[in-house]
Amino acid sequence: MFFVIALEVTIQPMDTATSKTHATVNTGSLTNSSMRPWASNVAPASIMVQPYRPGWQDGCMHIGLTTKTSRLQRILEGLGTVVVAYSGGVDSATLAAVAHQVLGPGSLAVTAVSPSLARSELAAASGLARRFGWAHAIVRTHEGDREEYARNDADRCYWCKTELFEVLAPLASERGARIAVGTNVDDLGDYRPGLRAASERHVATPLVDSGLTKPEVRMLAAKLGLPAAEKPASPCLASRFAYGVRVTPDGLQRVDRAEEAVRALGFTVFRVRDHGDLARIEVPPDEIERAASLHEEISAALRELGFRYVALDLSGFRSGAMNEVLPSPRLRDGGG
Repeated sequence: MFFVIALEVTIQPMDTATSKTHATVNTGSLTNSSMRPWASNVAPASIMVQPYRPGWQDGCMHIGLTTKTSRLQRILEGLGTVVVAYSGGVDSATLAAVAHQVLGPGSLAVTAVSPSLARSELAAASGLARRFGWAHAIVRTHEGDREEYARNDADRCYWCKTELFEVLAPLASERGARIAVGTNVDDLGDYRPGLRAASERHVATPLVDSGLTKPEVRMLAAKLGLPAAEKPASPCLASRFAYGVRVTPDGLQRVDRAEEAVRALGFTVFRVRDHGDLARIEVPPDEIERAASLHEEISAALRELGFRYVALDLSGFRSGAMNEVLPSPRLRDGGG
């Protein structure tokens, strides 16, 4: 049985045009076994697994969860060694869990820390990794140093993921691993510029290749006993900024603190959208009345953080609300 006692991560600046940071992971003594007992119930890598692709006419969308899970296991076995971009959300947590089961020491879950990651999300991701015994490392990214990211145009996510993959690349190279992300089939219909960054760098998408949809990922997470199975989606804090509102460390911290204040009032699914001087609060339609009854508390907390105006969106919470201003219908679906 393989156990990781600790992972120490050091970050060193790197003077290159392609990578702003370089992460080095130093581990203790790692036991390596060719027996791979953690993968004893997994088909050998010689089995060919045809990845799922939208548009198949063979009824792939109706394949059961058990079959798709087996497909996922075989895909990971075929990859051999992976570095999982692990944020702590249900998708990346499920991928990290299955990769750990299949690959043991061949799987490393890596959480990228920057001002765009809420403090509560980092604590939850680290705690989950410790609870299940995953090999876990924390690296620091500096997407905010990129002007293309900070100016917050519609392609902001592309530059965020570019930074992430450039930071993970040395780790993957040292381990002879593929970078893998928790993109699922339903994500392919959203406006997600980060998917282009992943494609350009040949990042693996095992959940997509096994045909797993978002509801199926949640079902698999529940079967694995992951508390993230019921966790609401929580995209990075930069997704709270209206396009054109510059993303800054201070602004990200303000949004993080604003959402902590709203969460303290008992809301679990919501967003605080930053429109500069205006904070726009989204809660589910059935909680709008309660939010309105707490308007004094919410307004006082957010004004104290520097917002001049605080508004409650009567349309209610919807994922990707910031993309509603984009001109193309295809660009109105994704985001956070």
